[in-house]
Amino acid sequence: MIIDINETTFASIKNPALRSYAERYIGIYRDFIRQVRQMGVEFAETDDSPQVRKRIAALGKRGAVVRNDGKSVYVNRISSGCVACQTAVGSYTFFISLKCHRNCFFCFNPNQEEYEHYRENLRDAAAELDALRTGRQRVQHIALTGGEPLLHREETVQFFQRTRRNFPNVYTRLYTCGDHLDRETLQSFKDAGMNEIRFSIRIEDTKNARRHTYDQIALAREYIPNVMVEMPVLPGALEEMKAVLLELDRLGIFGINLLELCFPFHNADEYRARAYLIKARPFRVLYNYWYAGGLPVAGSETTCLDLIEFALEAKLKLGVHYCSLENKHTGQIYQQDARRSNLDLLYFSQKDYFLKSAKVFGRDVKDVQAAFHQKGYREYSFSEEHQSLEFHVSKVKMLNKLDVEVGICTHVLENRNGETCLRELKLDVTTPQSFRLSDV
Repeated sequence: MIIDINETTFASIKNPALRSYAERYIGIYRDFIRQVRQMGVEFAETDDSPQVRKRIAALGKRGAVVRNDGKSVYVNRISSGCVACQTAVGSYTFFISLKCHRNCFFCFNPNQEEYEHYRENLRDAAAELDALRTGRQRVQHIALTGGEPLLHREETVQFFQRTRRNFPNVYTRLYTCGDHLDRETLQSFKDAGMNEIRFSIRIEDTKNARRHTYDQIALAREYIPNVMVEMPVLPGALEEMKAVLLELDRLGIFGINLLELCFPFHNADEYRARAYLIKARPFRVLYNYWYAGGLPVAGSETTCLDLIEFALEAKLKLGVHYCSLENKHTGQIYQQDARRSNLDLLYFSQKDYFLKSAKVFGRDVKDVQAAFHQKGYREYSFSEEHQSLEFHVSKVKMLNKLDVEVGICTHVLENRNGETCLRELKLDVTTPQSFRLSDV
């Protein structure tokens, strides 16, 4: 068993040196909470993640497929693009511009680098495709997103034509709200071998607006093999979302991605007006993630799981996939940490793709060192500054006869000025008697 160190569990740490070391992470998280509150949003009081994990396990027993250590759950089927997203190996996403004619309150595009520039100017996606081809990387999935790509219809069609020429066997997909689709454009996509198109639906659209989107989805089914919907799920919108699922099932599309709603670091007034709160524990590992979606909103995840349960009970045929915010982060972490080399003390976790090590502190160092020497293990590292001994997590069980507390450290590799650096992000605690390597 590994215990998350937070303000509640911190007081239970017995070793003074370990407690002192852990205190810095308590402070970092406290500062993060304070900074978010300064944006004008508040946090839920209760961390419901233990209940969520139990519920996901129960859904797995009922027939849902639980993936990526519970960060992704689906019934019936899932897009191969979503499977590839877990590690991002061979998966590439492009955009032509960030211009969009809609104004969704949850949009995170303003967080993208050079957002204002690419609202007014086009990106040379064709040149980027050519560079990808000459780079000889492994390429299996290519997607085009926005903004709204079809505000630049000619460039979008040319993008998929060029993709098919450069990568004849790649799986391609387009993200769109569907407002600007017509038969001519869809025929061009079909001729370019487009594999998948993902529509967005806004739950708050008028009945007529939503009907228009459904009609566009039905039209796309005539041309594109895999038609999907991808949308954030608003807390409290369960009944409306059930109606969406039933209609999409009637239309016979491939599936829907239910996204965890996020606060995108702006539009705080809108979120307050809706009484939305940020999850009490937004991230299990606090880090600067590339995906700019923001912070998860309390209640969205439970509504998504309600919809997975509904899909099972109603025996829907379409794929229904819950994609959590954490699920979107794992590709980045995998890409950063999979390039590790000569890091003998680090364990590459298959649960979250972070790098892990074990540490003991202060008064426990001498006893642990003696136990290791007795068993012939000396590949550890001692820190004079922190009075700590760092070693591979697989060696924790060597300490079964000792009454010690062991810190489990979470690290990530970063590129700084052309050099690869190791950054420690988090500290948890365990004991040799309760530790299991499968929990790391």
